[in-house]
Amino acid sequence: MANPNIINVANIFGNTSTLAVSTVAANLVANPAASATLYKINMLTVANINTFASAVSVNVQINTSGTLAAIAQNLVVPANAVLIVLGKDTPLYLTENTSIQITAGSNNSLTAITSYEQLS
Repeated sequence: MANPNIINVANIFGNTSTLAVSTVAANLVANPAASATLYKINMLTVANINTFASAVSVNVQINTSGTLAAIAQNLVVPANAVLIVLGKDTPLYLTENTSIQITAGSNNSLTAITSYEQLS
């Protein structure tokens, strides 16, 4: 099943994922292949936990061939600040076999958090 019919959804589960962002791309949230679910991303924030500004890149992996489509690219997160990448007014749906990957300009500076609904 590629996409469940969200009008006739049987289950909605709330989830939160966090990640200490590094210079190596990592999945913040991933919807596995053949999961029979759709993920509605409600919010995604990136916090700079250091006293200096840091660059951050956020990408959504669209397919399994590794093609990335950027949500935000090379944004600077000020010291001790939070960047709102996605909010409740700009949701994003992740179909099967897609993920949100995040990369930072430096290690140990940024943390990411996302809140999402798993629909099946």
